[in-house]
Amino acid sequence: MTDMWSYPPASQYTPGSTLTGFKVEATDGHIGKVDEATEEVGSSHIVVDTGPWIFGKHVLLPAGTILRVDMEEEKIHVSRTKDQIKDAPEYDKDRHRGDNTYREQIGRYYGSEHL
Repeated sequence: MTDMWSYPPASQYTPGSTLTGFKVEATDGHIGKVDEATEEVGSSHIVVDTGPWIFGKHVLLPAGTILRVDMEEEKIHVSRTKDQIKDAPEYDKDRHRGDNTYREQIGRYYGSEHL
């Protein structure tokens, strides 16, 4: 199983890169812009501001969902559809750092075989 909390080598992500403000593309279209990005060992992720797409909500995407980072176009392509992202566990800004239960729930959802 893929490590959901690490940037895949094929993603072309360069450690230390600033991803805030990059556009995020699901496999079937645009979902928003990066509001926050981390490269913490074992819990790397991006938080995406979805704007009007899902009524201004934020979603947390583990780094393992990232297919490719295009530094030139400032776009991040992820390996999930809009519906898969919309159906993910709700983003909780108070729990996303340091709450292992919450992180495991997100990791299970994005790492599950039904996606």
